[in-house]
Formats: sequence, C-alpha cells, structure tokens
Amino acid sequence: QLQLVESGGGLVQPGGSLRLSCAASGFAFDYYAIGWFRQAPGKEREGVSCISSSGGSSNYADSVKGRFTISRDNAKNTVYLQMNSLKPEDTALYYCAARRAAPFYCSGYVYPAQYDYWGQGTQVTVSS
Repeated sequence: QLQLVESGGGLVQPGGSLRLSCAASGFAFDYYAIGWFRQAPGKEREGVSCISSSGGSSNYADSVKGRFTISRDNAKNTVYLQMNSLKPEDTALYYCAARRAAPFYCSGYVYPAQYDYWGQGTQVTVSS
C-alpha cells in the first residue's frame, strides 16, 4: 500500500526552525520526484519545493528561497524540508507529494495536479 507520512510540524516562534520529514512506503521511491506544498486557511495549495528522484536537482518557491532546504535519503525512503528563519506567513498545513519523474528533473512540477500521491499533512504554526 502506497503511503506518504509527514512529520515534524509544530509551533515555533518567528525566526525559528523546523525540519519536516516525508516518509514513503509501498512504491519505488527512487523513481519518484517529491514535492512539498502548503495550504493556509482560505488560500489555495501552493508549491514550496521539489526534489528530483535522484536528489540531484531541486527547486524552491521565491517566498522560501534561501530559508528552506530540501533533501532526500533514498536509503531511508525519506525526504526532508529544513525550514529556517520562519515567518508568520509560513504558517500552513504542509503536504508532501510524489510523482514518477526523470532522475534530474522536478522544476516543472509546481502544481498539485501534477502529483499522483499525497500525504495527510503536518501543521506548521509560526507565532510569538
């Protein structure tokens, strides 16, 4: 059974850090690009970052560039999103998603509809 499980969310003060994890099971993880998306109340789901199946290529939304870092460990079937210098506007439910992709490409996969499998999300709240 294919499964994506996010973890690592929580409440953090502005300027703080969190590391999200996306643990995958039930499919050939090495062949899938992984994207992180987020959705704040009353807003559309937006792309945050993606990483290619090999881990050799990644992409970031302008709003998080320089603050967030995506990485993956294919031996552990896990993708990470390190989030630093968090801002209140980063508050959202964060999802990871998977789609089959070439080893070094993910930058064009920015829309939720381009992904086939989704986790249930982990809440990130940035507030003092």
